[in-house]
Amino acid sequence: MFKGGILLVASQRELRRELFDVLDGQGHPPIHSARDTTHAAILLEGREPLALIVVAFDGDGRSSLTLCEQLRLLPPCTDAPILAVLIDDATIKPTQLPAVVGGWLYASQVGTELIPRWQQLQGGTVEAVAAVEEKPVSKAVSASPARPSGGDYRFVFEDGDGDWLIIDPLAQRVVEASPAYMRHSGLANSVLTSLSLSEVLSFESVSMDKAFADADRRWLAAQRKSIRGHDTGEASARRVQQNGRDLIALQFRSDLAGVRPAVALTLLARLFSGSHDDAGIKDTAQLLLDEMGMDYLAVWSARPEESSVPVQVVQRWRGDEQVWPGPQLQSSLRLVLGGRTLMHPNDARRLADVDPLIGQLGLRGFVGLPLLDERRNVLGALLAGSRNPFAEPEILEPVLHCSAAHFAHMLELRRTREQGRAEGLLDALTGLPNRLLFNDRLDTIIREANRTGETFAVLFVDLDRFKFINDTLGHAVGDQVLVAVTQRLRSSVRASDTVARYAGDEFTIVLRHIVKTDDVMRVADKIVQLMDAPLHLEDGPEIQVTASIGISFFPEDAPDAETLLKHADEAMYAAKSMGRNNYRVYDVSPAQEQQNAALKARLRHAEGNGELRVFYQPQINATSEDIVGMEALLRWEHPELGNIGPGFFIPLAEETGLIVSIGEWVLRTACKQAKIWEDRFGLRLRLGVNLSAVQLMQPDLSELVAEVLQETGLEPGLLELEVTESISIKAAPNLMENMQKLHRQGCHIAIDDFGTGAASLDYLRKLPADRIKIDQSFVRNIGVDPDDEAIVRATIEMAHRLKRGVVAEGVEIEQHLQFLRTNNCDELQGYLFCRPLPQSSFERLLSERERLLSGIEDRLPA
Repeated sequence: MFKGGILLVASQRELRRELFDVLDGQGHPPIHSARDTTHAAILLEGREPLALIVVAFDGDGRSSLTLCEQLRLLPPCTDAPILAVLIDDATIKPTQLPAVVGGWLYASQVGTELIPRWQQLQGGTVEAVAAVEEKPVSKAVSASPARPSGGDYRFVFEDGDGDWLIIDPLAQRVVEASPAYMRHSGLANSVLTSLSLSEVLSFESVSMDKAFADADRRWLAAQRKSIRGHDTGEASARRVQQNGRDLIALQFRSDLAGVRPAVALTLLARLFSGSHDDAGIKDTAQLLLDEMGMDYLAVWSARPEESSVPVQVVQRWRGDEQVWPGPQLQSSLRLVLGGRTLMHPNDARRLADVDPLIGQLGLRGFVGLPLLDERRNVLGALLAGSRNPFAEPEILEPVLHCSAAHFAHMLELRRTREQGRAEGLLDALTGLPNRLLFNDRLDTIIREANRTGETFAVLFVDLDRFKFINDTLGHAVGDQVLVAVTQRLRSSVRASDTVARYAGDEFTIVLRHIVKTDDVMRVADKIVQLMDAPLHLEDGPEIQVTASIGISFFPEDAPDAETLLKHADEAMYAAKSMGRNNYRVYDVSPAQEQQNAALKARLRHAEGNGELRVFYQPQINATSEDIVGMEALLRWEHPELGNIGPGFFIPLAEETGLIVSIGEWVLRTACKQAKIWEDRFGLRLRLGVNLSAVQLMQPDLSELVAEVLQETGLEPGLLELEVTESISIKAAPNLMENMQKLHRQGCHIAIDDFGTGAASLDYLRKLPADRIKIDQSFVRNIGVDPDDEAIVRATIEMAHRLKRGVVAEGVEIEQHLQFLRTNNCDELQGYLFCRPLPQSSFERLLSERERLLSGIEDRLPA
């Protein structure tokens, strides 16, 4: 057991220390503890093959696979078994673990389970999973070579990914909770295992002893503890064994999703704000099944024009294993693939005579929706059902219609990729988009940016002296280098960004939704540092490969794809001329300076010409996920150039002094609109308005704000004025006086972009701030950069100790949400919930919220 060294890889320092202590207690030298793969490569230089790799996963399936692939490139790690540790807020599920992973456990189990799980790996062939009463383990689980099965009850966690608890009935304690249970209850595994069982769960009609004694899988009315207080629903118990130990596996099914409009709205936001990648179809299907409380869901793909047999993309069922009828026997499926919509919220049983699937599953609620492309061609079908009638069909049906559009988009993307491979749009070596596909994507991004006012960056990445590697070591080694570089580039950017192999050793990257140029600099610097780490290739020497990067911005540097790439290429050569292994931003040309002068002149008349508009982005309570505030954001719709991003024209307005009059117009417009919405909806939404450095130095700022509030009738307590942290207290002589006057008037003060300036503590100590907004550059690196995660945690804790509220900006993915919730962030803002919306769209959002909530209240008993 003690032959060879051990490698620990975990970004969290506390977890690395705990892993080290447990293994060190077994007397096993040497143990190498690394933050990431780059750190691991340094530690393992010249080492013998390892006996074990323990790696902590805190991201999604794709990032975990990339991490494993990078580890396998290190010679000592080539053949070592990998044991995965899942942290509580990881988005990856046990069923998504890479095939090279031999076993897994939760971070909360390290002290008790790490050594036994390693022993299972060492044992080679281990005994089959202990039988579950009246139900054998499914073949899909028991046959998996990547999962240790020696008496391991955790196969139930893979059975439909339901809300499972493993319970010790004698000790009356929770042994372990499934990822879905933790996600839906909002309680971490460590919390659940620390409580007594009576605090976690209770049955309504029978005693707990009776339910566990029967353990007959009947669904019984129950109530569980959750982050919301308590969830009602039903629970089903069965017996399992773990190494001779009698345990209870309990599945909980909440009924909240069917009656809470907020759940439906949040679900839609998660669907459409997340990745549209076709690889996520299974995760999306599971999310829909879990959150909407259904029992059956299937997505089919078909090409009627080819008269082909439909193919099942994904199927989820909460129940015992079935012998599924073929697609030719499912009349409902044939009707939907023919373009027909089926809606049977409570009378699906009448279809049982003609559709064996519905009768076999005992469905009473059933929906079948065709998946249509933009030309209304049928791409496939979405089938969903429940054993019970749909409690709120007016909520469920719109959600399913939106989900069908989402699935259709994903299937269309899948077919596009298949066609892309067939037509040579993907690079054969790296799998990245090639030059042709990248240029097409860049044109699409520019069209979208012209419509939305988005700012983005183009990076041109060129490997330094790559020709020397090909000439001296051969093209086979050169190809390995390109594949490794691809993995490093992919790991450096977000899922919404694009990485392409442009030609030879040249790569291009598009970084989307840029607010500040500093965000791009951080990514470029990260790529340079990551590339600088040695590459350990299979059966080859250690290679040092560096890169030079050129950066251009849209629309500041160019309005079209060709010029953007040209400028990024010029900046890349400037980086090479400065010594390579660095990055450079494109310098503004004389022509661009001329255009800036023209834009400054046009900006003077933009307000009078009606070209300025105010957009609104909601701020969400982290616990309830309800709207509690909104930020007013300025947009400029240029008659010839289209939407111009605020990151470009705001500096122009500040240079010319126009920011004072424009800022007053934004304040007046937003307050007037907020008052209209307050009178109509009565939500007490807080309105955030940004103040520039120039505005903050105006001696009559407080008088102007008072005048606007009186004129519009908006209460001072509903207005929050945001001050960016980059403004120096010393450089703005009237800043402190103005802020104190505004605070005395009853207005709220928020510190924007917190963490990016040099005077964070000074700001918190001196300014009368009610709230701080964590800069999105830190939030977007959650799950990517441990240092930024530490900054976010420390900022939240510090703000709370000083009695300040905290808003996190740039919340884009579910992993951000879970991390911020775990660390007690108060409010959230970002694309995961909603993009900035024009006035009419934001009003529709509030109206829809009101309609859904009022519909539920009408149905509640008096």
